[in-house]
Amino acid sequence: MATKLSTYFLSHRLTTALNCNTITANTTNDPKHTNVRFLLPFHRSLSFSSFKIRNQNLRSSQYKRRQMNKSSSTEDSESHHPQPQPQPQPPPPSVLSVVPDDETGASVHVDSETSTSVDVEPIEQLTEAQNSQRLTVSPEAKALAIDVNVEEDEEHSSASDEMKQLAVNMGGGEKLSSIQPEDLIGMIRNAEKNTLLLNKARVYALDDLERIFHEKDKLQGEINVLERRLAENDAKMKVAAQEKIRVELLEAQLEKLRNELAESGATERSVSDLFESQNNVFNNEASLLQNNTLLQNSSVHSLSEELGLLRTENMSLKNDIEALRAELSNVKNTDERVVTLVKQHSSMKSSLQDLESKLIASQEEVSKLSGLKVECKDLWEKVDTLQVLLDKATKRADQAILVLQQNQDLRKKVDKLEESLEKAVVYKLSSEKLQQYNELMQQKMKLLEEHLQRSDEEIHSYVQLYQDSVQEFQDALKSLKEESSKRALDEPVDDMPWEFWSHLLLIIDGWLLEKKISTDDAKLLREMVWKRDGRICEAYMESREKKEREALARFLKLTSSPKSSGLSIIHIAAEMAPVAKVGGLGDVVTGLCKALQKRGHLVEIVLPKYDCMQYDRIHNLRALDVVLESYFDGKLYKNKIWVGTVEGLPVYFIEPQHPEKFFWRGQFYGEHDDFRRFSFFSRAALELLLQSGKKPDIIHCHDWQTAFVAPLYWDIYAPKGLNSARICFTCHNFEYQGTAPGSELASCGLDVHQMNRPDRMQDNSALDRVNPVKGAVVFSNIVTTVSPTYAQEVRTAEGGKGLHSTLSFHSKKFVGILNGIDTDAWNPATDTFLKVQYNVNDLQGKIENKIALRKFLGLSNADVKQPMVGCITRLVPQKGVHLIRHAIYRTLELGGQFVLLGSSPVAHIQREFEGIANHFMNHDDIRLILKYDESLSHSIFAASDIFIIPSIFEPCGLTQMIAMRYGSIPVARKTGGLNDSVFDVDDDTVPLQFQNGFTFLTPDEHGVNSALDRAFNYYRNNTEVWQQLVQKDMNMDFSWELSATQYEELYLNSVARARVAANRAQ
Repeated sequence: MATKLSTYFLSHRLTTALNCNTITANTTNDPKHTNVRFLLPFHRSLSFSSFKIRNQNLRSSQYKRRQMNKSSSTEDSESHHPQPQPQPQPPPPSVLSVVPDDETGASVHVDSETSTSVDVEPIEQLTEAQNSQRLTVSPEAKALAIDVNVEEDEEHSSASDEMKQLAVNMGGGEKLSSIQPEDLIGMIRNAEKNTLLLNKARVYALDDLERIFHEKDKLQGEINVLERRLAENDAKMKVAAQEKIRVELLEAQLEKLRNELAESGATERSVSDLFESQNNVFNNEASLLQNNTLLQNSSVHSLSEELGLLRTENMSLKNDIEALRAELSNVKNTDERVVTLVKQHSSMKSSLQDLESKLIASQEEVSKLSGLKVECKDLWEKVDTLQVLLDKATKRADQAILVLQQNQDLRKKVDKLEESLEKAVVYKLSSEKLQQYNELMQQKMKLLEEHLQRSDEEIHSYVQLYQDSVQEFQDALKSLKEESSKRALDEPVDDMPWEFWSHLLLIIDGWLLEKKISTDDAKLLREMVWKRDGRICEAYMESREKKEREALARFLKLTSSPKSSGLSIIHIAAEMAPVAKVGGLGDVVTGLCKALQKRGHLVEIVLPKYDCMQYDRIHNLRALDVVLESYFDGKLYKNKIWVGTVEGLPVYFIEPQHPEKFFWRGQFYGEHDDFRRFSFFSRAALELLLQSGKKPDIIHCHDWQTAFVAPLYWDIYAPKGLNSARICFTCHNFEYQGTAPGSELASCGLDVHQMNRPDRMQDNSALDRVNPVKGAVVFSNIVTTVSPTYAQEVRTAEGGKGLHSTLSFHSKKFVGILNGIDTDAWNPATDTFLKVQYNVNDLQGKIENKIALRKFLGLSNADVKQPMVGCITRLVPQKGVHLIRHAIYRTLELGGQFVLLGSSPVAHIQREFEGIANHFMNHDDIRLILKYDESLSHSIFAASDIFIIPSIFEPCGLTQMIAMRYGSIPVARKTGGLNDSVFDVDDDTVPLQFQNGFTFLTPDEHGVNSALDRAFNYYRNNTEVWQQLVQKDMNMDFSWELSATQYEELYLNSVARARVAANRAQ
């Protein structure tokens, strides 16, 4: 089974390898001084050989200083320290050896003619004294480095060419497909090779740096000894200087005495002898002093020489220190280059990410192109079919023309025969042969007459049939006209589409909001539209080409109408399929509203006007000439009102003119101020109902985004006169409750102190927060959720997410109604996304769709009967992602094929499934498409034999219903709506007609195995039973009809109770 390199490896390691190549290329340009830079290694262990560096210059300088110290201090050492000193041996020459790597065969080199500096990427902050060392390189190491330089230049050239090719392909998504996997693998190998090479060199350099630090410590010790000796010599020089001053003083005294003796002249002999004796004494003392002075001078001279030597040695040491500091500055410069290269690495990484995003975009365009090709092929097939029908009709017309021509030919022949007959009568008596000939001609004429008679009869029959059909058509047309005129007076017009009536209703509401008609007239006209009265249809047809004033006059003539028996229902929601759809909420709003409309109720929808809606799905979209003001943050803000029809339903779109651009964010949800956005919308929607004069029977709001409607209605708008409606609230998922600090509730005008109470909107878990869902449960007349089982689950502490006590308290008005699906949109017999349409009586198309999907996804098509398991879902914990992952591998063990379509908003889940997708990228039986594709989803539903839904919890779920609609048998966990729609084929407690799939209870691998294994066993060993199961599932009714009936009953009961209460109050 094939494997695929991870995206992280491509984006991170390849960029690192290319940076390394760039560094190697730069270092070979300067032969005299080369800086070799070692990047940090990846997180994996590597084995390295030894790397030795000896410093010859340092050792040789130490050796010279020791010789000088010996020569200068010989006399002193002989007099004071007679012990002999051993001669130091000169250090061996510096050797730089590199052992080649076992895997790549490459070697690390440092190339230099005089000296080489090795810059190591700093790991710790080093001082200036800890980052200097000189290296000399042996000739053998230079030769080895030259060889490696050639290899690295070739590798750098190869990597550079590959990067140039990659840069060229950055021009557009359409060129990305030209990058071959072999090129990427080659680039990755070069990157790994260079990375290993540089990692080894880095470790070697770190080892040698430790040795250099050790040598430096020893050198520092010697410097300290020399400094102490220099201090001692300075002290000796000071003593010698003092002695010299003393001798100079004595000589001055002696010279003074001599002068005095010379001036005294002749004296007494005794005195002369005395002076002579004293002079001798002084001379002796002077000679002694002179001798002592000579000795002191020689000692000072020797000390001066030794001091000079010490100063010379000290200067040499200072020079060495300066050299080491220069090396340290080189290391700092290397740090700057490290930062530069890291920036280059990040830029190349971002470029690679851009390339990946463009590649994904190109792949999406290719998938869209494939869908367009399928649609084009379907259109060509339809054209061919129409061409065949046209050819048949042309042939029939040609045959009719040919018959007419034959009749004309026969008539001409008869005329000619008559002429011949006359000539024959003239010559009848001429001869017997002529008579025989005439008899023969008569026989032929009789035959022709008979043939002509038959032809006339056939033509007459054709003409009679045509006349009969024309008469029948005229009679039918007359009867239709009579019936149409009758319906125009007494019955509603059923042949007009719902989109027509919704458009007409929006016209009337626009006139009302623009103050062009009164509220009472608008109410009567809306009721006529509601009943689909033929008179208002005829009035609209007549006034389409007229001016608005004339049209108004025509409509105002129709202001008398009996009271309607249906309900006026207004849905206020944040989503509606297909114009604003994020999840199942949009499908429910559209499906339920269409079903209620078909049952004769007046249904309208109010939505925010998002900037990211699918505006092409809105018909007759226009802005009303009216400005609606609504309260928020203590001010009145204007709102622009738009109207249009979606799926035949009238829809009002509210566009706030608020400076914060609430619904111009490029997305539906996920903003930091969602609480403010949707509380503003809820109040603006109620303001629209109040200002338009509507008197709805039911206001139906959905999920926390419009849950504000319930407290706003009863607290603010009912006292203003909008009090005719009952409030129905549907929570589609209690996981999302939209809680916020209580102070934010004041923005929409609600009293925080009154609402932030335990019996109203105060959150049950955080007392300083308000809960819109709880407020809707408390203030609504009807509370529903999307399946009966889920309604029971949310009454427990685990399922209610903090609202179980509130729901239990209001259990009398809380009910679960199973959702339905749009059977028009999900119909395999008319689905244009499919390669072949099929139905319950012709399942061959399902097999052909499986073959087409396998070919499109690159799966094996060797065995048509090989079962295919499908899964279409959001990859979130609620959906049981760990069970989906297990089902992939279990399907592979059972010999089936697995196709997954979906993505995850959770980053680590998306990365996990991307890894699985890469692992099975080229597999024959597994394919993961980690995005949502509408066209592909239809194909997967049609092609799969088994459909798995292993949800941890599921309020309702629609995929299991769609799968059964397309003949795919569900394997589902017994929870929420799955428990209400999927019943196990082996469960004898369930009636046979409801058994439609395979279920399991425990959300673990054993549960998935039990259900999936049974499904595979039925598919392979009970073909006939499986076929019957597929047909049974396709015939099941999952439309909105039953759900709409249940909602209708809730509406009517609530309205009836309200009317009874109102009558009692009167």
